[in-house]
Amino acid sequence: MHRHPPAAGLIAEAALTLVGGLFFAAQRATQPAHGISAAASAEPRRSALSVPGVRVLIVAFLGIGSVFGGMQVSLTAFTEEIGNPGANGLLYGIFAAGNMLAGIAMGAVAWKTGPRRRLILGYAGLTVAASLLWTAHSVLLLGALGLVVGLCIAPALITGYTIVETLIPASARTEAFTWLTGAVALGQAAAVTVAGRLADAHGASTGFLVPMAGTVLALTTLLALRSRLKPREASRVAARGIGHRVPVTVD
Repeated sequence: MHRHPPAAGLIAEAALTLVGGLFFAAQRATQPAHGISAAASAEPRRSALSVPGVRVLIVAFLGIGSVFGGMQVSLTAFTEEIGNPGANGLLYGIFAAGNMLAGIAMGAVAWKTGPRRRLILGYAGLTVAASLLWTAHSVLLLGALGLVVGLCIAPALITGYTIVETLIPASARTEAFTWLTGAVALGQAAAVTVAGRLADAHGASTGFLVPMAGTVLALTTLLALRSRLKPREASRVAARGIGHRVPVTVD
């Protein structure tokens, strides 16, 4: 069987990222209005971290990062453990496909439920699916669970970004988005380290305990502090997914 060089994957990823980035940058109809409104500019500037709801979302995004990192390492360890390392790409591709399909659905549907409820329900589904990963001992079952995990991640991510727009003024939104993106990266980095150690010491299945622990802790935080995710009185928006939001100005 013909085998592609290892660099082929990186080249394909770089090409897809470039094409997708250029396509995204070319869009004009969906971009937000430029500048900050007079009302927003009159508000006192403060750090996004001073808003309790943003801190709650950071914890939620740390949990999402733990899923990315924990699955990345544990899927590799699992496929090597069963003597089929080539299945790793397929399994992670199924996980990514679920994430992509859910993201498309989130943008296409005009949601009637509020974003806070959608976040909690989506995160609960993510937690249940992530908590079952360590029980999977076959490629078929792990692929099915990975698909469900991917389907739950996009709603949680998108809804989290939607909620943050309702919590803080436009002048601090860029900072808030940066904190959330950084939380995913930090959670992923920590999960890679912990899951790798667990998988090496106790087997691939134990590595999947990291996504379970991360999402359980994050969901507990969301449920306990969900009242902090209520929108500011001056910035209530009807968030219904990408393309169905009331336009807001950003810096």
